[in-house]
Amino acid sequence: MDNYYLNENNQNNRGEKNPPHKKSFNFNLYKKNTINSLNDVEHFLNNFQHNFKYLKLFKIMKK
Repeated sequence: MDNYYLNENNQNNRGEKNPPHKKSFNFNLYKKNTINSLNDVEHFLNNFQHNFKYLKLFKIMKK
């Protein structure tokens, strides 16, 4: 429908709400986001293992 026929609440003249516009599926965007997320998780886990070694050393030195 044209914007001319819509009122302020995004409803047509019958009072029914219009369905939301469907977003197109962008495979490259999802692929990029997934790779970035996996890299972040991998980086976190590597740092966690590195810090865990220091915690073990700290516990040994504390005794």
